This record gives sequence, structure tokens and C-alpha cells, in this order.
Amino acid sequence: MKKILPALLGLAIAACAALPAFAGKLDDIRSRGSVRIGVSLGGEPIGFRDAQNNPVGYDVDVANLLAEKLGVPVEFTDVSGDARISMLVSGQLDIVVANTSATLERAKTVNFSIPYNRAGLRILVQADAGITKLEDLGGKSVVVGRGTTGESFLKKAVPTANLVYVDQFAPDGVLQLQQKRVDAAIEDSSLLDYLATKNPSLVTLPGLYSNDPIGIAVAKGDPEFVRWLDMFVSDYIQSGAYEANYKKWWGEKANPPKLTPLW
Repeated sequence: MKKILPALLGLAIAACAALPAFAGKLDDIRSRGSVRIGVSLGGEPIGFRDAQNNPVGYDVDVANLLAEKLGVPVEFTDVSGDARISMLVSGQLDIVVANTSATLERAKTVNFSIPYNRAGLRILVQADAGITKLEDLGGKSVVVGRGTTGESFLKKAVPTANLVYVDQFAPDGVLQLQQKRVDAAIEDSSLLDYLATKNPSLVTLPGLYSNDPIGIAVAKGDPEFVRWLDMFVSDYIQSGAYEANYKKWWGEKANPPKLTPLW
């Protein structure tokens, strides 16, 4: 027993000495003194730039609150489509708050927090295009974000639609709609509902084609950080900040999608 105890003690000391090498993302962020957050500035009100070129929008407010809770300043990077995931995996970003649908396929590559928002795929059309249902998109030009859930959905649902790709839905996709260079668009309802209220020549088709949880995405390998983010989102919901932020961007009469805190 006397020989075994020193050996076990030695192993314990060695294990403790090795811990800093496996410091988690929270420690990395605090050591660096800033948090690198990817946001999508491709459409109001989720994320866009104001007249002074500053990032603003619903997701930007969430990201700023997150940085405040971490106690460090935020470094924003504008990301969209596939870049959201690849920049996380490559370590260029710490966190993505970029209107990212938490899908099973994406969850193979990154981890997600519980939902901080919900949205569904909706279709926006030119009011005079004669499009009244999904099937009418066959042979029509539809603007779609590259690498988005909307692209995947349309390829299966209406394979004869002519997909017109953009890396940024706003301003590129919005401009194509306003100039009538495309017949329709598919994007998150949160973006298209807002756009339709600002443009009388554009109308949304009734109904949603998905009900997507929108989560904060992080690289795999740090479950403690995911737990912290789940606690952050739970507090965001229960404190009333979620409802206030949603109505700030969609109007006081808006009904925020129901979210369930975990903690």
C-alpha cells in the first residue's frame, strides 16, 4: 500500500499539470481578452449595417449581450452560408450567432446551444408574378443563399426551379428582387416577413416550410462551453431580454416564437 500511494499521487500531480493544455474555450477567450463572433449581416432585421457601417440587428444584440456576460469586448466577422461552419471548425471564430438553423446534418460538424430564436422557411414573390403556391416556382428564377437550408429544400421540393445564388441575401438578393431580376426568394421567415412590410411590390406566400431552431454554434470538443451557452440562452429567455429584443426589431405587436429554457 505504501508503494501504491506515492505512485497514485504522482499520477494525480501529472494529470493536474496537464490540465492547462486542455483549457477550454472560456479560458481561451478570457486569456485573449476578446471573443470572436461570426454574425450574418445579410438582411434586416437579423443582421445588417447602419448608416455608420456598424453591425446592428437582432443577432448582433444577442452577440453583444453574450460578450457582455463573458466580460470581454467582441470582435465581429461577417459570415454567411457555408463560411459560418468552416470558420468555426478552422478556429477562426469562437462563436457563431448568425441565424444558423440547428440541423442534424450540421450537428455532425459543430455543436449548438438550445434555440435563442426560431424561424421557418418562407417564400417571397413579386406581387404580379402569378405565383400563389410552392409548385408555381417550377421554371421560375428564385434567389437563394448558397449553403442554406432554403437551397436544400428547394432542390428537393421544386427541382425545376431556377436557383439564383447569392452569398449575401442582403443586399444582393434583395436588390435582385427589387429590380425584378428574379421571380421569388426563399429565406428564413424572420427576414422575409420584415422585407415584405418594407416593399409593397413583394408578398409572402402563406405558410412555413419548416420550423427551425436557431442556435448558437461552436466547434466540437468543449461540452463545458456548450453548457455555459445553454445557461446564457436560458437566462436570455427567462429574464425578458428575448421578448424585448424580438419586439425591438419586429415591432411591439410581434409575437415572439415560443422558446423553452433549459436551466
